[in-house]
Amino acid sequence: MMNMDAKSFISKTIKPALKNSPPGEWMPSITENCIRLNSGYPAPALVPDQELKAAVVRLLDEERDLPLHYLGSPHIDKLKEQIQDRLDERGMRVSKEELLVTSGACQAIDLIARILLDEESVVAIEAPTYMEALEIFRNYTNQYISIPVDEHGLQTDLLEKELEERKRTGLSLPRFLYTIPTFQNPTGTTLTLERRKHLLELASTYNFLIVEDDAYGELAFGESPETLKAMDKEGRVLHIGSLSKVVAPGMRIGWVAGASDFITTLCWFKKDLEHPFAHSTMATYLENIDFKVRLEMLKNTYREKCAVMLSALQENMPESVTWYVPKGGYFAWVRLPGVDTSELLEKAMAEGVAYIPGKHFFLDSVEGKEYLRLSFSYADEKEIGEGIKKLGKLIRK
Repeated sequence: MMNMDAKSFISKTIKPALKNSPPGEWMPSITENCIRLNSGYPAPALVPDQELKAAVVRLLDEERDLPLHYLGSPHIDKLKEQIQDRLDERGMRVSKEELLVTSGACQAIDLIARILLDEESVVAIEAPTYMEALEIFRNYTNQYISIPVDEHGLQTDLLEKELEERKRTGLSLPRFLYTIPTFQNPTGTTLTLERRKHLLELASTYNFLIVEDDAYGELAFGESPETLKAMDKEGRVLHIGSLSKVVAPGMRIGWVAGASDFITTLCWFKKDLEHPFAHSTMATYLENIDFKVRLEMLKNTYREKCAVMLSALQENMPESVTWYVPKGGYFAWVRLPGVDTSELLEKAMAEGVAYIPGKHFFLDSVEGKEYLRLSFSYADEKEIGEGIKKLGKLIRK
């Protein structure tokens, strides 16, 4: 009997994507006692498991089987209203027709890529940028404009030069620019107000869209900067948000806010791939807490943990090692001149500490050879100090 060749059935439009590295290759395999400075997750103690348990009980007591059906409970509409209220508080007034709830930010990114990209489309991205966004975009196109990030975020002056040159020479302009302007992953940097204005001007002049990933935008150590969506006067910004960083990532609650025509098209391809029980549970949870109080607690906690990490870096790293100072979010971005951080990782994990090598955040992995991303969100303060001390010893060797 002849064996079936599964690959022969795969669409020719899909096969090129399978030549890329598999999803999640960047994730190191962590041993049990390793200090997780790699994990971009909320600290376990900050996930409100008991409150979510109470929400499930309350929801099922009140509505019995309703949340467990396809159509779900009335709380699904309530969740959308709660998200609208949160966006409104940050200067983004969005109607129901301009908002789509998704399975986390990643589904939002994938849906946007699906409706906007084809193999001829150009995507502008930051260098470095969120590695899972790179994985998604590679499924749809292999044409990119990569613009460096510095301590003030995306270098919009370099973007302008690239756009000018492409227009002058007849090259395709980007369909959209994907950016994490606030507490960027992986660098922790924040785009200045001047650059935000410049970016919106460039989008208008060169007629492209902006996909604003704002997953960390509410976790400011001071004031949260104004979002690109709040500043947008032309409807060019598709704003992505998430509850993963401020409630629980496993609930998979995210959203896209944008012009209604885009949202309608996104809905067309999302179809009924909803999670009624998760949405209903989250809405029940949110209506029974003071979210502002929770947010302040999270911001204070992460501010303190970040301070511990920065202090430990200052104390333990050689003078040649440099890093950006985050003003919010989860991450610190560290440069180790002359060190291949991918090679260093094996030794670091043998010593009991993990991080993400910088190469995974760039289109060209060579660009990230000397960088690594540290997370201060997951480990506790004692572990952060111990982990940085171990890294410092290895680097000094």
